[in-house]
Amino acid sequence: MNRRSIRFRLTVWYASLLAGLLVLFGASVYLGLSRYLKLTLRDSLTKEAQQIGDRLLVNIGVSGEEYVADEIKEHLAPELNGIFVRVTRGNGSTLYESGFPKDGSFDPKNVAAAETDHTQTSLRVESQLGGAELMICALPFVSRDGSRFLIEAGAPLKQSESVLHGLLLTFAVGLPLVVAVAIAGGYVVMRRALAPVGEITRTAEQITSRNLSERLPEAQTGDELEALSIALNRMIARIEHSFRHVNRFSADASHELRTPLTVLRGELEGIAQRPDLPLDLRETIGSTLEETERLSKIVESLLAISRLDAGEALMTRERFDLNELVTDTADQMRLLAEDKQIALKCAASGPVEVEGDQGRVKQIVVNLVDNAIKYTPEGGKVEISVGALNGSAVLEVADSGVGIPSEAIAHVFERFYRVDKARSRQMGGAGLGLSIVKSICTAHQGRVRVESADGKGSRFTVELPLENGQARVSP
Repeated sequence: MNRRSIRFRLTVWYASLLAGLLVLFGASVYLGLSRYLKLTLRDSLTKEAQQIGDRLLVNIGVSGEEYVADEIKEHLAPELNGIFVRVTRGNGSTLYESGFPKDGSFDPKNVAAAETDHTQTSLRVESQLGGAELMICALPFVSRDGSRFLIEAGAPLKQSESVLHGLLLTFAVGLPLVVAVAIAGGYVVMRRALAPVGEITRTAEQITSRNLSERLPEAQTGDELEALSIALNRMIARIEHSFRHVNRFSADASHELRTPLTVLRGELEGIAQRPDLPLDLRETIGSTLEETERLSKIVESLLAISRLDAGEALMTRERFDLNELVTDTADQMRLLAEDKQIALKCAASGPVEVEGDQGRVKQIVVNLVDNAIKYTPEGGKVEISVGALNGSAVLEVADSGVGIPSEAIAHVFERFYRVDKARSRQMGGAGLGLSIVKSICTAHQGRVRVESADGKGSRFTVELPLENGQARVSP
């Protein structure tokens, strides 16, 4: 799982927040219940002590102390219900004290005497052996005959602690389960909510300058994702319009420049043929003619690229043998290689049938081989191979030339890009040959890539779709 994805971060944030809130809620419930149980027990003990005073001690001068003790033992049964009762006279002597409770939760003999002034109710908690705690309420009481007593009623906190322990156990088991279920549910909800993002991303990856007419899927959710997809589609529409405008401008400009350049070249050639033309002027006109010819080639290349990119170039679709085309083209360019004492080798392994514009594909071969010869020093070699692999026709042109620096590889197919501008100009290059190769490959649903290192030569690989039914042959 991608830890930087929005889905993961939202899940972690949601889980952390939920866990924190549940822990806070659990702590609040625990503390609130603990306080409630203690207050309830205190009120119960206070009420118990008050009943002993109001019902038994109020007329003790008439009924007698023995009667009071018997009534407490008979009606309250401290030994059976697990409560502690002790009645102390005003002089500190004990009138009644509970025996051992049935559950043995405390020892009445170990309960210290209350430290009170016999004028106000007090509450205390005493620890017993084994860690048990006993809450005791001490209530001063005055009978009708003026006798003073201190009534102590107590009960172990064991029951309250058992309830709190059960609550903690419930939280310990339930909270992780609730958090896990909530995280799983939240992840599923977020996955469904963000599913349009993945679809938008996959579609956006496939949109290039040649298929700007495609649009991203618009999620009909009414939320921000729908607004985002609509905004992106509008942006793509504006980019498409800009691309068409630029391509149309390049094509129109190139087309308009062809006629004046042709006229200019004709006029210059006519002047150059005059017999009375001075030698220095003849050389100047010759240099101008060379530049005019170079400019004409640039204009023709720009026009071809613009039409190819716009899908307006006229291309014939025919089936032909790429191996035969490459072999014939290499033979035609062999003299150019021999002039520089470069070994030109062409290897093929049987017919490789493709469908497309044979003239345009030949232009790919010419441009790649011409570049290889130009940038390979004397005594070097250029190797051409043709084959088929994984449903594609593969053309490779490798040379032992000067190579391409690593930082320039990503730009070699851009228009007018030249690694060494001064050297390219001397060799007649304008930086459009590889751009034309890429445009032709794209128009044929193919691709071109380059592998090179500075000073170690280059290898250009062109892949074009094979004609249906073509056998697989390794290049």
